Amino acid sequence: MREAKISRRTAETDIRIELKLDGTGSSTISTGIGFFDHMLTAFSKHSGFDLAVDAKGDLIVDDHHLIEDTGIVLGQAIATALENKAGIARFGEARIPMDEAMASVALDIGGRSYLVLEAAFVSPKVGEFSTQMVRHFFESIVQHAKINMHASVYGDNDHHKIEALFKAFAYALKRAAVIEGQGIKSTKGTL
Repeated sequence: MREAKISRRTAETDIRIELKLDGTGSSTISTGIGFFDHMLTAFSKHSGFDLAVDAKGDLIVDDHHLIEDTGIVLGQAIATALENKAGIARFGEARIPMDEAMASVALDIGGRSYLVLEAAFVSPKVGEFSTQMVRHFFESIVQHAKINMHASVYGDNDHHKIEALFKAFAYALKRAAVIEGQGIKSTKGTL
């Protein structure tokens, strides 16, 4: 079973995530940030991964610690659920439109962390979610899941741009994580 249960508790946050890669896209999400809940629910639905997130943090300060630590734990859960990565497609990509917005994501579950993100937001927040945290969230995921990800998004509405980006990430990761063989897709023999 390709699944993981990861917890992280600090003086600033208490995060618990359960992830099942071969799921149905069902989710139970509670972060205290409505728009972030919406994005994680969309990620689960469109990836087909079952996802449970129970995240509490010092939201009285701001949303930074909670979003960052959720990205860290989700990245760790992805890495754990992928096990030794035997048989996975390894590479995945997706282009997702949402009204006037268009997001593109290409990624490699190759064991090296790197994020290239071309995204500009006009509003400082969508709901209680700081738009500057989009980059930081994805940086935290790729670092801890050891994923190389190139992403871009354009459009006029920040809600649409962020949602298209989360959905494109979901589809790209689903395609990269699918089992399509038995061996490791690397000339090194390991990922």
